[in-house]
Amino acid sequence: MNSGDDEYNFVFKVVLIGESGVGKTNLLSRFTRNEFNHDSRTTIGVEFSTRTLTVDGHLVKAQIWDTAGLERYRAITSAYYRGAVGALLVYDITKHQTYDSVERWLKELYDHADASIVVMLVGNKCDLAEASREVPSEEAKMYADGNGLLFIETSALDSTNVEVAFETILRDVYQKVLKSKGGTPKDSTVVLSKEESPNQSAAPPSGAGQSCCRNI
Repeated sequence: MNSGDDEYNFVFKVVLIGESGVGKTNLLSRFTRNEFNHDSRTTIGVEFSTRTLTVDGHLVKAQIWDTAGLERYRAITSAYYRGAVGALLVYDITKHQTYDSVERWLKELYDHADASIVVMLVGNKCDLAEASREVPSEEAKMYADGNGLLFIETSALDSTNVEVAFETILRDVYQKVLKSKGGTPKDSTVVLSKEESPNQSAAPPSGAGQSCCRNI
């Protein structure tokens, strides 16, 4: 009996984690549906969406899980780390307290997920950098480098680096899988659909400015 996943070469589970209100749900909706909701409600428990990309000619189905940041849902969400191959650990660059909790989230992730999981530290809301930044890019980059994490700053509001963030973590997961199978991954090109030219995704996303950082 054929399943719906037969058409995909890989299915990768990626979790979004971090404090409530940092913009995880809007990052997910921006990437999977190109939508942003100014009145986004607090996630209850766990929600997920999917999107299919092509990596080096292979169809990759990304299952992206949006985990609730509120303390009362933590027991529910911990089970959903299992099986995840990638994680975006999101904080709000305008609220230092959300960055202060990164270490706790990272510990929880490693307590429940596979040790080989690819993790990206994501400073969201960089559209507010000039007016309201509380977390310096350099501080977050140093932390990411010291803990073996990828790092990027994004804006779900204006789409800055959202595509790059998800594409990069999926590409890294793909390369790890290829290595584990004895392959030799090349510099993978990630495209958004079979119809698009590979060079399209290599260009910097529109709206990316000096206020947002990439260290990937």
